[in-house]
Amino acid sequence: MKDKKLLVLAAGILQVPIIKKAREMGCYVIAADGDPNAVGLPLADKAVVANIVSEEVMLEVAKREEIDGVIHPCSEVAMNVMGRINDELQLSGITRDMAIRATNKHLMREAFEAYGAPGPKSLLTASAEDAWGLFCKEFDTNAILKPSRNSGSRGIAKVEKGIAKDAFVALYKRALEESRDHSVLIEQFIEGPEFSVEIIVWQGEVHVLTVTDKKTTEAPYFVELGHNQPSTFPAETVAVIEEAAVKGVKALGLNNCAAHAEVKVMDGKPYLMEIGARLGGDFISTELTHLSTGIDMVAAAIHVALGIPPCLESTEPRHGVCIRYFTPEPGQLISLNNTNVLNSPHVYQAEIYHGVGDIIPGVRSSLDRSGHVIVTHDTVQEAIALADSLVQDVEFRTAKV
Repeated sequence: MKDKKLLVLAAGILQVPIIKKAREMGCYVIAADGDPNAVGLPLADKAVVANIVSEEVMLEVAKREEIDGVIHPCSEVAMNVMGRINDELQLSGITRDMAIRATNKHLMREAFEAYGAPGPKSLLTASAEDAWGLFCKEFDTNAILKPSRNSGSRGIAKVEKGIAKDAFVALYKRALEESRDHSVLIEQFIEGPEFSVEIIVWQGEVHVLTVTDKKTTEAPYFVELGHNQPSTFPAETVAVIEEAAVKGVKALGLNNCAAHAEVKVMDGKPYLMEIGARLGGDFISTELTHLSTGIDMVAAAIHVALGIPPCLESTEPRHGVCIRYFTPEPGQLISLNNTNVLNSPHVYQAEIYHGVGDIIPGVRSSLDRSGHVIVTHDTVQEAIALADSLVQDVEFRTAKV
């Protein structure tokens, strides 16, 4: 591995574990980010401040550095760039065509339908007026408005039957503003629990590592507030979730990559929400998966990007693991108390994102959360119970502004 050069596209907080792991593995790591203050840049062997969403700019960097692999973990903004680099330099990893299918939710839905992978009813809209007409005529259930290209729950909103047109249009405009390709889908609302499936695809074989239970806010925004592994649901439920995820990966034609599939279950039937051809965010792939399975998913994804067979065997102890996010009342943070509870030996990692004087926003996307705590325990049920209590015990005192 010491002679391998890995280009990491993006160097934010979610990419730090990948940069660190790659260096631990002996790789020469080149981290690229448009922000010169990105926290991951100083951790790499070489930092490149550049526009990572420009195919031409990053292709030139990749050629100049003579890289052996490229990875864009826990993000989707530069997936097309990664695919283009792989195509041009004939590297292991997804192609540009794969990247397009895995980031455009309309093309993804078409691929699912063509392959027979289960998904909700989904229609591409032309305008707010068109979306309103479709909602009134084509849906006899509640629906979801979502950007066709984005992640992290940005722009997603539930629209209920009986909603006023002006309220619908306001939510549509918000989804449109958050869409990277300026288009919006309207989809059948699936009432039921949500999961993610953590996957490594290597040389055509789809390897499911684990299923993650998700906890989200209520309508309209469905921001993720926590995750736990392994799933607490019955084995038969987990089996249908895994089967749906594998079908979705095959429908998209993904190969030689990590994948993060999001699935909901209603009346025992799985529905694919979306699949990212990448490591999942929210510490799911970087921390939770190795803690619960003993499999180093980050190392596996790095190996795959470099064209090296990944190790998919457990190499460390397995735990029940849970992450919960802090979401205090909006306003100015006046005081923060009782943080000493986070010193529990079961707390694997904890961070508060705000300090006294900061403005705490209302939670409308994953960017609005105020901190997190990761708990490990003998069982997942014990981890969940402790994480939930810690989120309650830390006292954020806010005042309206």
